[in-house]
Amino acid sequence: MRRRGLVLAAVLALVALSGCTSLLGPGEPDPQRLNESADYDWDSSVNASITLEKNASVHVYSTENRSELQVYKRDALGQESHLEIRALQYRYPNGTVVTADHSALSVTQTRERTIIDVPNETAGQVAFTAPRQGKRYSTPVFVEGATNFTLPPGARVGVPLLSQVNPPASDRPVTDNRMTLTYENVTAQTIRVRYYLQRDLLIFGSVFGGGIVLAIGGSVYYWRQIQSLKRKREETAIDIDTDGDDFGDDGPPPGMR
Repeated sequence: MRRRGLVLAAVLALVALSGCTSLLGPGEPDPQRLNESADYDWDSSVNASITLEKNASVHVYSTENRSELQVYKRDALGQESHLEIRALQYRYPNGTVVTADHSALSVTQTRERTIIDVPNETAGQVAFTAPRQGKRYSTPVFVEGATNFTLPPGARVGVPLLSQVNPPASDRPVTDNRMTLTYENVTAQTIRVRYYLQRDLLIFGSVFGGGIVLAIGGSVYYWRQIQSLKRKREETAIDIDTDGDDFGDDGPPPGMR
């Protein structure tokens, strides 16, 4: 029994250390990922800036009156979990940018939150990237206020069947083939966006137009077939006309004459 207990304890320890169980929590963030290089657009005119790339989302947030920023993700069932972030940077008001290995920055993780500690009493900005996929994207609102949400190159919203934006944006300017959803003041808990690529719209339009042409052509073809059958039926029909028959012309029946 003692040997069996030792074996079981060893197995549990290996599983826990390999990250296959949540007994020890999510663990500390990977320093190598946090220190990855990245170029950020430090637009200080907005409180939050989110840019979608092909496989990543790029975030820049104002940290005015904050000593920390808690970030996380929410699945379709509403369950929250910590957000895996990369390329962490902080920009001081004077323009100085430091990376995750600087003593002024620190990151901790729980099962539900990634907590970024930033320099206190400075109106700076914090930036990071996070993985993402697909043409649907949603993020909790970590910082309220003026927000810019930039779509990938060639991506658009506007066609109801192919896209959705919630909450609705104040404006949707396009610069260098990239559409930006601008918000004067975001107070919602979540921003949800479903977009399409311009080539998708061309494909959808071609398929839709082709379907209409086929439907019209099919309707005309069947209408002509029906009309042809009607004409053939009229031509081959036997009309029995009894208007000219006179059964009294031959006189009375035999024997009565």
